[in-house]
Parts: sequence; structure tokens; C-alpha cells
Amino acid sequence: VGSLLSSYGWYILLAAVAVYLLVQKVSRSLAARPSGSGAAEAAEEPDVVVRRQEALAASRLRMQEELNAQAEKYKEKQRQLEEEKRRQKIAMWESMQEGKSYKGNLKLNQQEAESGASTSAVPKSKPNKKPLRGGGYNPLSGEGGGTCSWRPGRRGPSAGG
Repeated sequence: VGSLLSSYGWYILLAAVAVYLLVQKVSRSLAARPSGSGAAEAAEEPDVVVRRQEALAASRLRMQEELNAQAEKYKEKQRQLEEEKRRQKIAMWESMQEGKSYKGNLKLNQQEAESGASTSAVPKSKPNKKPLRGGGYNPLSGEGGGTCSWRPGRRGPSAGG
């Protein structure tokens, strides 16, 4: 026994300390954690669990009703848009049959719809703008364009070898 302690004494001492600290830590964690109280509360008060589940079901039902209402509003809006498109097509067809310009009528209808939708919008008048280049500018002529000019390359096979 003496030769064993003299050879492996320090290792045995360190192992014993490590085991002691490990046992202390495990016992603290088991004492701090309620082992059966969570299950006991659920078993003792099932009405709390039932109320929680009912509240969850009511919440889901309310959210589903809101979603259904939004979907119905969206469908109604789509129906109105389809009806408006159908009316415009009918008006365009009638104006074509009468020999009138249907594009002008379409633009007028759109302007009326926009003015009816937003009465507070004020149409902006465009200020008089001068053109960016003079009237005689032609990019293909090579004149008046500045210092850069482009010339096409030579025709035929490339020179080499």
C-alpha cells in the first residue's frame, strides 16, 4: 500500500478532490431544480391548463376571422377592378364602332378616375425647358458633336500574317 501511495499519491488525491467537487455541484443542481413540483402543479390545477388552451383557441379563432375578413375585402376590391376594366373595354369597343378615337377616350377616363380618386392632387405644369442640344445636331454626321468622333473600322479581313 505504501509503494502504491508513494507512486500514485498525488493522482489519487487530485481524483478524490475532483470527485468531491463534482458531487457537490450535482447535489446543488438537484436541490435548486424542482424535481416533481412542475408535474405536481399541472396535476393539481388542470383548470389552469384548460383555461390556457381555451385562450389559445380563442386567439387562433380571432386571428382566423381577421384573415378571412381581409381576404373578403381583397376579393371585393379585385371584383371592382375587374368590373372597371370591363366597363373600359365596353366603352372602348363602342367608341371604335362609332369611329371615334378610343385611345383618347381611354386617357380621359383614366384622368377622370384619377381626379375622382385624389381631389387634393394639383396637376403640375411643366416649366419651359430649353433643349439640351441645338436643332441642327445630328450624331451620325460627326459635326457639332465636340472633339470625339467615331469612325467605322476598315472592311475586309484583318491585317496580319
